Formats: sequence, C-alpha cells, structure tokens
Amino acid sequence: MAGRVVLAYSGGLDTSVAVHWMTAELGGEVIAVAVDVGQEADFEAIRQRALAAGAVEAVVVDAKDEFAADFIAPSLAANALYEGRYPLVSALSRPVIVRHLVAEARRHGAGAVAHGCTGKGNDQVRFEVGTRALAPDLDILAPVRVWGMTREATIAYAEKHDLPITISRDRIYSIDENLWGKAIECGILEDPWAAPPEDVFSLTVPTATEPVELVVGFEAGVPVSLDGTPLRLVDLIAKVGAVAGSTGFGRVDMVEGRRVGIKSREVYECPASLALIAAHQDLEGLTLERDVAHEKLRLEPRFAELAYDGMWFSPLREAISAFVTSTQQHVTGEVRLRFLPGGGLDVVGRRSPVGLYDHGLATYDAADSFRHEDAEGFVRIFGLGVKTWAAGQRRGLTGEST
Repeated sequence: MAGRVVLAYSGGLDTSVAVHWMTAELGGEVIAVAVDVGQEADFEAIRQRALAAGAVEAVVVDAKDEFAADFIAPSLAANALYEGRYPLVSALSRPVIVRHLVAEARRHGAGAVAHGCTGKGNDQVRFEVGTRALAPDLDILAPVRVWGMTREATIAYAEKHDLPITISRDRIYSIDENLWGKAIECGILEDPWAAPPEDVFSLTVPTATEPVELVVGFEAGVPVSLDGTPLRLVDLIAKVGAVAGSTGFGRVDMVEGRRVGIKSREVYECPASLALIAAHQDLEGLTLERDVAHEKLRLEPRFAELAYDGMWFSPLREAISAFVTSTQQHVTGEVRLRFLPGGGLDVVGRRSPVGLYDHGLATYDAADSFRHEDAEGFVRIFGLGVKTWAAGQRRGLTGEST
C-alpha cells in the first residue's frame, strides 16, 4: 500500500493498531475519519489518539442530523425491522460512514479506504459494498481481516509499539451505539441459552414506577413533535429513548442470520427506535388506504433486508424507498404512547387531520351513514367465484350434469 488511505476510525484497539500497521507494514499514509452518529464518545480524545498512532491527519465529522434525516427517517417510514425484530441500529450507521469515507478520500486524494472489521461480521459487507457503489475506483483495505491476530496478539502489538490506547484484557462485551440504539455481543451472550446479565444494559434500566405517556406528532411520516412541542429529529429520538428506556422498554434478544451465513446471538437496546416504529405503524393504520398499506407491508421486510445486507446504495433499495416516500404524504397526525413499568408499551390513541376513519361509517349506532342495503349485492358478487367453484365441486362428487 503506497499512497494514502482513509480509515473508518473508532478510536478502539483494532483501528488504532490498524493506523500503525498500515503505516509501518504497508508504507502508506493514513487519514483517520471518525464519524459522530450519536455514540457517547470524546471525539477530541479520539482524534488525538489517531494522530499519536501515526495518522497524518484525523478528521471528526458530526453526522448526527444527516444520519437522522437521510437514513433513520427513510427506515422509520419503511417500519424497517430485520427478521421482524431488529431496527437496524448498526446497519443504518454504516452507509453514512461510508459516504464520509468516500468524501474524505476525494478531498485528500486517497486511492483507498479501509475499515477495522473482521471476516465474520456483517459490517465488512456494508463498508465494502457501500464503497463500491459510491466509488468503484477506490481500493478497499481490511487490515484486521488480513493480519489475523487474536485480541491478545493485537494488544501485544499495541504494547510493543507504545500505541496510545486504553487496553483492557477484561473487556467482556463488544458494543456499538448510535442515535437509533445499541448493539451488544460477545462474552456470555455467545451462549444463546444464557440470559443477558443486567450489566449489559444502559439505555433500558428501569427507574419509572408509574406508567408514562408521550404524544408523538408526525408530518409526512417523520416525527416532528413530542407532546405538542416541535423538536429536531435528533433531539426527539433522544427524548423518546430516555422516557421509554426508563420503563425498561426497548430490549431485543435474538439469534439472527448474518449475511455471511453465521447465526449470531445479539442483544439490542432500542427504546426510541422501537417506540417510534410502533407509533408510525399505528398512524399508518389510520391514514393509509387499504391496498397501499397491504402492498407496503409486503415491501417492508425487503427494505430491512437490503439495509441489513449493506445494499443501502443499491437501485432496489432506492426504488422501494421511492414507493415508501409516496405513501407517506398523508401520514400526518399524532399517536399517544403509554409506557408501562417493566417494559410494556401500548398505543392508546391516534388522530389525524387527514385520517381515513369515518365515525359515521364505522359506528353501529342507529344514525350511521352506511347504506346497509348496498351490502347484499356486494357480498353476493364478492362471493360469486367461490360459490361457482363449490357448485362445480358438488357436481363432480354427485355426478350431476350442468
């Protein structure tokens, strides 16, 4: 590797060693790029760590609003849950990171980008497929996948070269966090029979002792207010997460099928994302026409699968998003959520100025506006096909002629 490479830099052990390894072993210049997608981190300390490890430049990008508007909002509109449960916490942050890796590669005249993923995970797919979609001319380096060092060997390498990292041989869990939630794996969680210990959780620690209600306001499918107060999406997500998490709501414990063919036990904390998806789904029930809603339900799992598989920048994901966007123009209104101590969530109310619920049609009161006499002909014609089929079956069984 001669020349410049832009590295997706987290500040952890693997990416810090990767800076030195690519510089010393491959003879290149490394530009470290740390992207803020809402994780708790000291980004100035991360920037200094990259420089101390040997990077010629370290860039920090605040992408929280971009992440919320361009990646979270479209996924929320699609009610995206991989395998019906996982709201794509890590999967959604990777394409925004890729977007900035490519931008920095162009800005610095780099011929390659790099990531710190292993060969077993989904993230290598997301980084590499995304990069090739946006910049097929760039080379891609995966030093962790190439060097094949164990964690102990990686720590030893860092100690040998005096790399400025905080080393913990007792680190139990691998954690990835952003605005949309938190992913936790490794340690005891690798046993799918073992219950997750409470110390893995930080976003869903129960403190509330009474039910708590929130009213989420939507405009064209995007959350815009809480309890009537307008909020930017980043702040709204944080507030919903704090309230929902205080009741213990938002935990997901599942064995999922990775893109690389491995079954993996994953634990997620997603109080904001799961609550907002529940609210959005319910509002769609009030505002979407029946056939549109049913067709959208068929496409939502495909959207989630594409995002999970690293195909965010694919033409199919963009085409599905175009359909989803067209369905959202009237998904406007408010949804009342009730969070219950112990992790429960109920949708207890919904209203919309453009809702399709008509009390005059739906009520069973005597003064309803439904023309009951029209129903007989509708039902007769609707069932004509199955009636004809049944009559034919009867003739076949009895030997009757037509």
